Amino acid sequence: MLRKTLSSFPPLFLPFCFAASPAQLQPTPEDQSKTAMSTKVAVVTGSNKGIGLAIVRALCKQFQGDVYLTARDIGRGQEAVKSLDSEGLKAKFHQLDINDLNSIITAAAFFKDKYGGVDVLVNNAGIAFKVADTTPFAVQAEVTLKTNFFATRDMLTHFLPIVKAGGRVVNVSSFVGSRTLNNCSPALQQRFRSEDITEEELVGLMQRFVDQTKKGEHKQGGWPETAYGVSKTGLTALSMILARRLSEKRPNDQILLNACCPGWVRTDMAGPKATKSPDEGAITPVYLALLPPGATEPHGKFVSEKEVQPW
Repeated sequence: MLRKTLSSFPPLFLPFCFAASPAQLQPTPEDQSKTAMSTKVAVVTGSNKGIGLAIVRALCKQFQGDVYLTARDIGRGQEAVKSLDSEGLKAKFHQLDINDLNSIITAAAFFKDKYGGVDVLVNNAGIAFKVADTTPFAVQAEVTLKTNFFATRDMLTHFLPIVKAGGRVVNVSSFVGSRTLNNCSPALQQRFRSEDITEEELVGLMQRFVDQTKKGEHKQGGWPETAYGVSKTGLTALSMILARRLSEKRPNDQILLNACCPGWVRTDMAGPKATKSPDEGAITPVYLALLPPGATEPHGKFVSEKEVQPW
């Protein structure tokens, strides 16, 4: 009977006689994986507040892809995502503590598996002791460099290999770093500015500073009295070294890596008297994160107010 009924329809109408089941309409895990792999993704470290949160906010508005807010504290990170959601902005959250190497490795594996890598990486996480803090300078030096230089270097070590072709890497440094460089001894200035300084040599210099502070010998070693400044000098120099390496090892991938200064921004770190709002501080980092496809510069530079600065 069914065969007779169907045969009475013209062939043109036959395909419309059968509806796909709900299961057939659902994307398979393979389809979902392919979709994720083709989705662009941006990751911002230390972004549950301050400049980092402002960078995420701007990327949610301007970046065509998934934007990940990361923080070491899951609760604070999820609260920050909710605050953006209340603004109509959709950020995703992933736990990431840059001072925990396992956390970095786990996060890198997540983004590699889910997205095939990352398209934008903004290394924003950092710390600074208040000027009036009475913590011994040697302790300040060790703690500050551990996060601002060594942990950020760990991030770059594990994430640079998964930055996709056309990717953008932004290291949030500071004008304090360039000012500190000018107050270093001529010998140190020469090495920090040199085109042939290696990552290993730079790491050695940063460790030497920490070691000399413990002996009270850092001034004789040519260093000024600022742990934060030295940490940012090191981060900017590291950015230049890694940019040169990218140009050498992945010349066709058009990845751009830069350090930048967001300016003096009203955050927990800089205090309420600073001249810029967090959203204003995010302008230069976001500019570098969204440099258009095919751009070849800036690369390996120190950028402030969207302009390359002397180093």
